Amino acid sequence: MEAVVFVFSLLDCCALIFLSVYFVSLPEWVIPELIGHTIVTVLLLMSLHWFIFLLNLPVATWNIYRYIMVPSGNMGVFDPTEIHNRGQLKSHMKEAMIKLGFHLLCFFMYLYSMILALIND
Repeated sequence: MEAVVFVFSLLDCCALIFLSVYFVSLPEWVIPELIGHTIVTVLLLMSLHWFIFLLNLPVATWNIYRYIMVPSGNMGVFDPTEIHNRGQLKSHMKEAMIKLGFHLLCFFMYLYSMILALIND
C-alpha cells in the first residue's frame, strides 16, 4: 500500500511540476492543480505519513484559500486583465517559482520514499 501511495504521489508531482511551469499563462489549470494536490495530501494523511502530510498541508490550504477568495466577476485566480492592470504579474511569477521549487523538493522526497517502500516490501 505504501508503494502505491508514493507511486501515485510521484506521478501527481510530475504533473504538478508541469503545471507550475505553465501556471500563470494557463489559468484554467488552477482547479486540476488544486484537486491533484488535495488528493495527494489526503492520501498521505490516510497512509499516516505525518511529516510529508504536514509539509503538504500549508500549500494545499493556500491553494484552496486562493481559489475561494477570488473576487466575483474575475475569470479565476489569474484574471488576465487584473494581472496586467495592477502589475500583479511579478508576484504571480514569484508564487509560481516557489511552487515549482516546492514540487521539485516533493518529487525527490516521494521518489526516495517510494524506493524505500519498494525495498522494504
